[in-house]
Amino acid sequence: MPWTERRGNSIRVRWDTYRTDPETGRKIFDGTSRTDWDENEAYTYGLDRESDARNGRYVARSDGRILLKDWADLWLKAQDLDPTSIHNYRKKLRAQIKPQWGETPLNEISTLSYQAWMQRLKRTYSANYVRDIRILFGMLMDDAVAHRPPLIHASPVPKENRRRGRYVRPVREKKAEVPTSDLHQLAENAREVWGFTGYVFQMTKAYTGMRLGEMFGLRREFFGGNWPASEEDEELREYATERYCGKDPMPVMRVAWQYKYVKDPDRPEEKGVPTLAPPKYGSARSLVIPPFLAALHQELLASHDSEWAFPGMDGGNLLTTDFNTYYWKPVRDGHDERTGRYARAKLPAVPSFQGKRIHLIRHAHGPHLEEDSVPDIAIEERLGHVVQGVRGVYRKATPKMERKIIDVLQARYEKAVRG
Repeated sequence: MPWTERRGNSIRVRWDTYRTDPETGRKIFDGTSRTDWDENEAYTYGLDRESDARNGRYVARSDGRILLKDWADLWLKAQDLDPTSIHNYRKKLRAQIKPQWGETPLNEISTLSYQAWMQRLKRTYSANYVRDIRILFGMLMDDAVAHRPPLIHASPVPKENRRRGRYVRPVREKKAEVPTSDLHQLAENAREVWGFTGYVFQMTKAYTGMRLGEMFGLRREFFGGNWPASEEDEELREYATERYCGKDPMPVMRVAWQYKYVKDPDRPEEKGVPTLAPPKYGSARSLVIPPFLAALHQELLASHDSEWAFPGMDGGNLLTTDFNTYYWKPVRDGHDERTGRYARAKLPAVPSFQGKRIHLIRHAHGPHLEEDSVPDIAIEERLGHVVQGVRGVYRKATPKMERKIIDVLQARYEKAVRG
């Protein structure tokens, strides 16, 4: 039970925290005093604090004195995340959060000081970078509140109220409309840059919408007519064989992996180790493809014996090359004719992709299918997106929808070839 005592002009109350000192084994008590209390009010306050302590809601002042840098290190060790995510969190902590708050106890971080810090960041960095910092800092504070015992009463990070303050329209990357002819020009440029493999690479990306890491991780057993016979999962192999190889067969390939650098979180300065990992968001999926692309895949496999579907110019995996500089930039931006040892014909720039990321080819795939009236659920599944809510639970792409995808992509290809 709490007890009170008068000290000068104030009333002091002490209460049991229901904790013990691990070194001495003695009970730990806490207390506070105020000049505007009478003894009954002080006693009631102590009863409330003991109730909080018994029910795991009590926040002792000593708990919140942990420095943010120490809390961040503990928090990061407790996260069950992909090593790349851990590496990205560690970079943001080291670059922005620890320099600002590292030596500050958690219970001394106020909402106003946090907001002033956010305003400074917004004047210096991109909106996306500041958003990522805000999200990470918010997670740190929310988990400090949820910690048992709690470290702070409430997070200093206010919940987003989009109606407060001036409205600022989000800045989005400008995306030009992409005609199919531009995708074919990219493929022709790639043929000049790195041969038939480059041509098929670009056509595959254009007509499947695969992510770049998935293209890097595509192995020969998963395309060129080898799948689903090569599938190790017996249940999946039987299902896919029945669906794609039955009375009305459909050309199909399998996105089973992505190839990426996995960093050691304890060695953030190192580049990382090339690793086959599941696709982003666990989006392994089967992709039906038009007949022209299936024929290109078979021809490509017959042209090399690499384990990778699209080997680099040196025969290795594209991940370990400077792909953007030597493979993508000349394909999208073009270049003048070159003679001599590295002779190459003049390549025209592709206006809708000039200076832009190769990922925008993926962005073009969905709209092209929508233009040809492919159901949206089939498009989302094809791109490996998670469909939220009831729609994602009860709707699924059917073989009829997949057949439509094949037909519209083949028709789009034939129209582009005819010019």
